[in-house]
Amino acid sequence: MKNELKTKIVSRRACIGIIGLGYVGLPLVLRFSRQGFKVLGFDTDPEKVQALNAGRSYIKHISPEEIAAARFSDHPEKRFEATVELGRLGEPDALLVCVPTPLNRHREPDLRYVEQTTRDIATTLRSGQLISLESTTYPGTTEEVMLPVLRRNGLEVGQDFFLVYSPEREDPGNPVYQVHNIPKVVGGVTEGCLRLGEALYGQIIDRVEAVSSTRAAEMTKLLENIYRAVNIALVNELKMLCLRMDIDIHEVINAAKTKPFGFQAFYPGPGLGGHCIPIDPFYLTWKAREYDFSTRFIELAGEINTYMPYFVVERAVQGLNEKCGKSIKGAKVLVIGVAYKKDVDDMRESPSLKLMELLLQRGAGVDYHDPYIPVMPRTRRYQFNLRSVPLTPESLASYDLALIATDHSCLDYGSILTHAPLVIDTRNAIAGGNNHPKLIRA
Repeated sequence: MKNELKTKIVSRRACIGIIGLGYVGLPLVLRFSRQGFKVLGFDTDPEKVQALNAGRSYIKHISPEEIAAARFSDHPEKRFEATVELGRLGEPDALLVCVPTPLNRHREPDLRYVEQTTRDIATTLRSGQLISLESTTYPGTTEEVMLPVLRRNGLEVGQDFFLVYSPEREDPGNPVYQVHNIPKVVGGVTEGCLRLGEALYGQIIDRVEAVSSTRAAEMTKLLENIYRAVNIALVNELKMLCLRMDIDIHEVINAAKTKPFGFQAFYPGPGLGGHCIPIDPFYLTWKAREYDFSTRFIELAGEINTYMPYFVVERAVQGLNEKCGKSIKGAKVLVIGVAYKKDVDDMRESPSLKLMELLLQRGAGVDYHDPYIPVMPRTRRYQFNLRSVPLTPESLASYDLALIATDHSCLDYGSILTHAPLVIDTRNAIAGGNNHPKLIRA
């Protein structure tokens, strides 16, 4: 069974199934399709499925032409198809699971999407299928959560079906590092599983890095993101200290990064955003409790990063009071940028959403401008009924405060500073304006 499946993969006769057609799954669809595989995409959102089957894109950095090239290939047997029919999960030879792994309100792992997807796969699981979990999670998930469910129909892992963990490393909007040139870590439940995982990803990715187990692969992903979370917390804490000491933290960082060894630059902001860094560290802190271990660095970093939106709002309260003689209650605030990072249309875990919530709780009136997010979508936690307002001299002048939360490259920050009565800059978008009477760093 293993050799037969490997032959299908290497000859690119295997059908690839991608479960979850978002920022992780859709780039994989396109890469497998470009490399000559037939791809079947699964998603529970019928609007996404309809858009893809019509050759349309719903992600800014993925063009409709890329979707159409996969969907309407000159080779009908190789065309990409999207579906909501989970009963078809038995068709692909390899299934890649790219579903969300959020936290619940107690900051504990919420694996409902992984668990449900695993049950769906188990319903149609057949001999000769390879399953790869790509969603970020705690060490042990693949073998402790997925494997027992997949075994229930009597098939044996490593002989009848094959199971690996290979963490996604997608960076939306990155023009340099995309699916093919980001090394892929793979760990298998058995040696045979691992070799098939290597074979699969080796068809589309320049370098595949095998590790000894699924647990090692799961921990690798967590280490990558915990490293970033801890270092971002460090510069966020130093930013708050530097503001008290009247030192420009960005000047300090830029000077420090001239050292050619031993230093990597991280930058402060209004809080953490994205689908990984605000969430993943807490997966490990939760799992560590099972071993009577306290992950103190991770928890402290989480406290600092979680505090940052509160710090920004306090700076806004203080700035309105001292510079404008106004209270935050009743003030009109324009939040500029609601994506979690510059030049993308991705709002997942964006600190802008927490900023807006805190401002509303203080009694402020809140609007937003983001050229990439014309309508604020509903999220699992936030339900703002707002549309992006135009960024004109007249609209800027009508607000008491403009709060730069995301530094999109296309925005005219000189105009923002000129026409807004007061500006809070959380991203150093307005460089060199430290002494400007209308500018507050936060």
